[in-house]
Amino acid sequence: MQHDPHAPGLLHPQQAGGAADGGTVRRFVDAVPPPPPAVQDGPGNGAASGDPAALLADLVDATSRVRAAIETVVTGRPGLADITLAVLLAEGHLLVEDVPGVGKTTLAKALARSIDCAAGRIQFTPDLLPSDLTGVNIFRNDSHEFEFRPGPVFSNIVIGDEINRASPKTQSALLECMEEGQTTVDGTTHTLPRPFLVVATQNPVEMEGTYPLPEAQRDRFMARITVGYPDTDAELLMLERQEATTPLSHLEPVTDGAAMLRYAAFVRGVYASSSVKRYVLALVGTTREHPGLRLGASPRASLQLLKAAKAMAAMAGRNHVLPDDVQRLARPVIAHRLILTTESRLGGTTAEQMVDDIVRRTPVPALDRSDRR
Repeated sequence: MQHDPHAPGLLHPQQAGGAADGGTVRRFVDAVPPPPPAVQDGPGNGAASGDPAALLADLVDATSRVRAAIETVVTGRPGLADITLAVLLAEGHLLVEDVPGVGKTTLAKALARSIDCAAGRIQFTPDLLPSDLTGVNIFRNDSHEFEFRPGPVFSNIVIGDEINRASPKTQSALLECMEEGQTTVDGTTHTLPRPFLVVATQNPVEMEGTYPLPEAQRDRFMARITVGYPDTDAELLMLERQEATTPLSHLEPVTDGAAMLRYAAFVRGVYASSSVKRYVLALVGTTREHPGLRLGASPRASLQLLKAAKAMAAMAGRNHVLPDDVQRLARPVIAHRLILTTESRLGGTTAEQMVDDIVRRTPVPALDRSDRR
């Protein structure tokens, strides 16, 4: 498989340093799939014409197709696909937390198969090393060269199974990747491919011998969702669909990574009025003063809530954010960043209930024509 030597995340041998006369040099090997080709100009390709309205229509159509593809695999829980897509378009990362067997990994796999891009999977275990994620330099005695073998983080969508099973040292290896879109191996910084999304799963039961994510790393995830159990009708549909085959194996890509990059760029330009921004700040600020919370949401929560709300607005076919978008995402974006007081925990209150109460009590701004575009 041939790669463009200047593609993101790959280092050209001549740029790696070292001597051409047999000295030691560093270079990449062909271990990462090439980025998907750009979509060619054609009917319905709003990016080609540069028309924002056409691009928005393309975004709505593509996300609808991805949503439909995911829901053929994960039945009975329609809101999950919307939040997952919003995180992807907002260039964030997703934490999926629930009991075993409800479809956490299946949700991540369905997203990866619905989009034509490189996907990597990591099964976290206590003996996993940081180099198992990021890659390692291997010295080739025959050529006197160091070859960089990229790890699974050099993918567009990285699925991390049971992240709390890994040691804190290995968990922290994801921090630079998630925040900066790059990783450093043996003093050399390598850029990760784009789009880049980490979907990590965590099992909240059987926590003995595990390493719960610290607050600093939980804050890196834009949103946390729980899959939950399907209702009886949805579970019956699942039995019928998977009685003889697995829908995941028949899932075909309905868009590609290049298109998702264009849509993410469009989402960054979605308009948010000062009233909506103040509403975001009011919600987040209230968590810092709530008597039932020991730790409120960080300024990063404000930024990520606004970004996710922009993505949700675009998926709804709008080029401006409404308070409804913010309210819909408040629980998945804010709740996992909160630490409850001992009294709240003993009283049976959850962080999600706290967020719901804050949303109910915070006045919703009235928008006028100047708040829409």
